[in-house]
Formats: sequence, structure tokens, C-alpha cells
Amino acid sequence: MAGSKVKQDMPPKGGYAAFDYKRNLPKRGLSGYSMFAIGIGVMVFGYWRIFKWNRERRRLQIEEMEARIALMPLMQAEHDRMTLRKLRENLEEEAILMKDVPGWKVGESVFHTDRWVTPLPQEVFNLRPREELLNKRFGFLRYV
Repeated sequence: MAGSKVKQDMPPKGGYAAFDYKRNLPKRGLSGYSMFAIGIGVMVFGYWRIFKWNRERRRLQIEEMEARIALMPLMQAEHDRMTLRKLRENLEEEAILMKDVPGWKVGESVFHTDRWVTPLPQEVFNLRPREELLNKRFGFLRYV
């Protein structure tokens, strides 16, 4: 074993070259300040659009309210006509039902006043099918 024929690898004369171990990442994208400025710009633009849309929405709400105010007398008159027609039909039905009862006065008011008292829905729809009263009370609401 004295004379081995394998030669051991040795470094070159003067040593190896310097090994670069420092982190060297290339610069990518925008800087933090520019991203911050872009974010602020987007927020300012968004707030400006919201402000503009709120003005437009407020204008549309005012227009809709003016239209409702203009149509309110017409709608009230139609409602009053419907109520009076149903009350007249109720009086005719009451006259037919109570014709055999002595001392019964058809259409006698339960209120002791000459003023108009808006009738309750139960009064108007008393002699009508129950579905009409429910439709009047709850509208298009349907239970499943």
C-alpha cells in the first residue's frame, strides 16, 4: 500500500475564483411610490364617479316624486270611486238580505256624524269573497 497509483484532485494553483453568493434579483414592476400614487388616483376617480352618480340618482328621485305627487289626486279619485261602488253594491246586497227584518234601516251609519269616514277594508269587502279582501290587504303577496 505504500505506493498508491491514484492521484488526488487538488485545487488549481492560486485557488479557485471568488464564488458570488450575494442575492442579485432583477428589478421588476413599478416602485412602491408609483403603486401608491396609482391606488390614490383610482380611489379619487371612484369617489368622483360615486359623487356624480349620487347627484343623478337624487335628480331622478326628485323627478319620480314630482310624478307621484302629480298623479296622487287621480289615484285617490279612482280609489274613492271603487270604494263608493263597492259600498253601493253592499247596500243593495244588505237590502236583499235584511228585507224581512222589521225596523232595519238599510245603510244606516254606525257613526254619529255627517262627515265622511273612510270605511275599513272589512266593511267594504264584508259581503264579497274572502280572496278579494286578502288581495286588498296583501296585494300580490303569495304564500307557498
